[in-house]
Amino acid sequence: MPTPEGLSIMGMRAIVIMVVSIIFFITEPLPLPGVALLIAVAEVISGIAGPTETARSFMSDSVFFIIGSLMIAATVVKQKMDKRIALYLLRLTGSGVGRITFGLVAVSALVSSFIGQHAVAAMMLPVGMTLINMISEDTSKKRNLSALILLSIAYGALIGSNGTPSSGASNAIMLNFWKEMFDVRIGYLKWMAYSYPLILFQVPVFVWILLKTFRPEVSEIPHAVEKLKERIRKEGDMTPSEYWVIGILLFTVILWVAVGDRIGLGITSFIGVSLYLMTGLVRWEDLNNGINWGIILIYAGSISLGLNIKDTGAGEWMAKSFLELISPLGIDAGVPLLAAISILTIILASVISSGAVVGLLGPIVLNMAQITDKSILAAGFVTAISSSFAYMAVAASPACNIVYSSGYLKTSDFLRGGWKMIIVSILFLIFMASTYWRLIGA
Repeated sequence: MPTPEGLSIMGMRAIVIMVVSIIFFITEPLPLPGVALLIAVAEVISGIAGPTETARSFMSDSVFFIIGSLMIAATVVKQKMDKRIALYLLRLTGSGVGRITFGLVAVSALVSSFIGQHAVAAMMLPVGMTLINMISEDTSKKRNLSALILLSIAYGALIGSNGTPSSGASNAIMLNFWKEMFDVRIGYLKWMAYSYPLILFQVPVFVWILLKTFRPEVSEIPHAVEKLKERIRKEGDMTPSEYWVIGILLFTVILWVAVGDRIGLGITSFIGVSLYLMTGLVRWEDLNNGINWGIILIYAGSISLGLNIKDTGAGEWMAKSFLELISPLGIDAGVPLLAAISILTIILASVISSGAVVGLLGPIVLNMAQITDKSILAAGFVTAISSSFAYMAVAASPACNIVYSSGYLKTSDFLRGGWKMIIVSILFLIFMASTYWRLIGA
């Protein structure tokens, strides 16, 4: 098969590996971590990277960052902070369903900004389930209310997954591409400056959409709230261990902000994890059991393949080809291009993990931005943030998977409200990219 004009043989091999990987990610002929292992094998056998280069790309600072963040999240869950969060949430919201919905979305978004959506969903699910179970034994009398509570947790966690570099693997992966491709380093606070206005917009809008889509059977649930408060009171006051968990987490966040761009966000995360282990707040067995190492492999494989797509020139070739394809539609530059990038990312993120999507699309999107003289920051942020907009697919995110496991949700529930949230999120994201981001340097 002849190599297309402008594409090297190594670039063609990288594209073949990418296409096969996407097919395998979607069809799952073998466990997904196995696909990541095959990526490493294919890179070496095809000659696009040596074994040392492949190993190095699999264990980059971005991968360390993901591992460290997951370990911190596992410690927080181990210390059962969900009950404390529930108590403080209900103290603020009271028994009104609308206020509880807002509280669940806002708290889930805030916490997931720092420790990741999977941990937040795992922490908040017991809170939601307790509320649901205490309302009524008759499932038919709480169908909408159950969906409202559980989706508030899932979508809140997804909203927050864009908040900081530590809130999602896709964020860490994009940071790595900026650094490797353009030697551009984005600090912790700068990331928040780009992302948090979107979060502040999404929280109230999503609450309104959820309340309109899943009209609750009741407007107040005082009995359920009181039962939950009583259950939490029996746990007693916060223990010294819980204070230490919070203190070390805050200290780690401060280190991320202060020195993360100099010594690496991954190494900084390991400082926090080491402190948790040294203080006995968590055991290695807990960390080992609380982390899905297969997911780490998937992210590492995606990063490695993405870097090779860049190094072989395949990313630039695919970027040019995509621009030629969409040029007749008039969406090959400016705001329309960012919208096309967002939609493409959401489509792929609905069938494979957000981290894998950013790992595969990152070099292509950044090359497109460079070719069209579009800001690489704007293109990168649109890609990373849009990867969390797959609100309609259960399998698209850990948060949706976790709440779906409750047994109270149907796949159709994600469709009912998800499409509205996708449209709203894309519109505001593109608006921010074309206005606010320009003002702050994109």
